[in-house]
Amino acid sequence: MNHGQEDHGGGGCCGGGGHGHGHHDVVAGPGEELVTCAVRGTAQVKSQAEASGLMRDFEGERYYFCCGHCAELFDANPHAYITAA
Repeated sequence: MNHGQEDHGGGGCCGGGGHGHGHHDVVAGPGEELVTCAVRGTAQVKSQAEASGLMRDFEGERYYFCCGHCAELFDANPHAYITAA
């Protein structure tokens, strides 16, 4: 089950985006792929998420995150965020 707009306290995920990524519409540049945060459902640029370590491999699937807090939530209980195939 994907929790979509999960409430992380303090005004939303990452304290409202104070570390620079925000939670606005993300637009991929030429040749860039968008992925979805497994916790919040927000779009992220795949290469940026991978470069920042904001992805996890779990049960043969790769999941991406918008921030470290979402990755920590996933780490604590991945089954709460994975979608049945």
